[in-house]
Amino acid sequence: MGRIFGTDGVRGVANRDLTAELAVDLAVAAAHILGEVGAFADQRPTAVVARDPRASGEFLEAAVIAGLASAGVDVHRLGVVPTPGAAYLTSYLEADMGVMISASHNAMPDNGIKFLARGGLKLDDDLELLIEQRLEEPWDRPTGAGVGRIGDSHAGVAAYVKHLVASTPSRLDGLTVVLDCANGAAFQVGPRVFEQLGARVIAIHAEPDGLNINDNCGSTHLDDLQKAVVEHGADAGFAFDGDADRCLAVDQTGAVVDGDHILAILALSARDAGRLTDDTVVATVMSNLGFVRALEAAGITVIQTAVGDRYVLEAMRSGGFNIGGEQSGHVIMGDYATTGDGVLTAAHLAARMHDTGSSLSQLAGVMTRLPQVLVNVPDVDKSRAGTDPVLQGEIAIASARLGSGGRVLLRQSGTEPLVRVMVEAATHEEASEVAQHLAGVVRSTLSL
Repeated sequence: MGRIFGTDGVRGVANRDLTAELAVDLAVAAAHILGEVGAFADQRPTAVVARDPRASGEFLEAAVIAGLASAGVDVHRLGVVPTPGAAYLTSYLEADMGVMISASHNAMPDNGIKFLARGGLKLDDDLELLIEQRLEEPWDRPTGAGVGRIGDSHAGVAAYVKHLVASTPSRLDGLTVVLDCANGAAFQVGPRVFEQLGARVIAIHAEPDGLNINDNCGSTHLDDLQKAVVEHGADAGFAFDGDADRCLAVDQTGAVVDGDHILAILALSARDAGRLTDDTVVATVMSNLGFVRALEAAGITVIQTAVGDRYVLEAMRSGGFNIGGEQSGHVIMGDYATTGDGVLTAAHLAARMHDTGSSLSQLAGVMTRLPQVLVNVPDVDKSRAGTDPVLQGEIAIASARLGSGGRVLLRQSGTEPLVRVMVEAATHEEASEVAQHLAGVVRSTLSL
């Protein structure tokens, strides 16, 4: 059996790759492994289980809960809650583990299962490997009073909303915001938080039916948000993805404010308040060169990791840093959350606007984004992307051509069968030319 866990849990087409049987087995294995490393060897273990609204989450939730309860774990069923909400409530309810059923920004037919350790922390690679190794191994099944019990945690969403409101540094009275909830897990939480903070809220794509999650909406499809912000004369718009662990923004003119801009704004805000640990921010290698230059000019050190919020979080934890994130909109504010939290990010951005009296476009002007072109090359042998001599030679030539005014980055997708070619340059034309050339080399050298 190959690795089941990817960069963000176990993910695939629901009921084909990710079946009810696999969900039960994963839950049982996780109960055993997290039980051995957790604090519940001498007491009844507990877990929280949450999901996004996609239809397949209903049967996968039932399967995960069945697996946990059959292994003697008591379950708090949260229902539809954002991934960061599941993480927060794992800690808040003092559960020994958490489970989030979601495929994040992926299309509706996909789904995923991610496990959280005590405290709402994502699992490291070693723990995931142990869970995989425990799959389908014989085990002693509890009976009678030994089986787990299942209950609905009706107060979970309210507790999470209260936490987000309390974590926002100021009220938002006088601001008008549009929230694109992606017909996903933030459809209740997002509007409630902003309304309780005093903002005027226009919510779009906030009516999930199990089938419309991420469907031409949310952080991967910003057109509707841009139009709504302009039409309503809003101060800003914020778009979440399906499980609401990321946020992208739109300023008052309808221009996109991406994760690099957001991270720069929040880092400077924390620095100004004396809350940025060691004046350091953690980002990934995908962060725009303009972001790095702007923060370094402001006296802030930028540490870059591999792509994936888990790697950002690992670097933050190992160095004791409290802010990090990705260009895609995953922003981890370690003082308030153990994972990226789209609603929290949006609220802090809005608070920065309110406190400074600046528009979002003015705040985003802190950095000048270098033209960046990203080309996804599907249906290739991505495992050879880092070793093929012809491809590596072409990358070296392109890098020499760009010099200090740009860069080339090739990486394997952690969730899809493709290679991503990213090029930054002084002009969009040059970045596009180099990216398309390298994409052609990838197709020819790594073809299946």
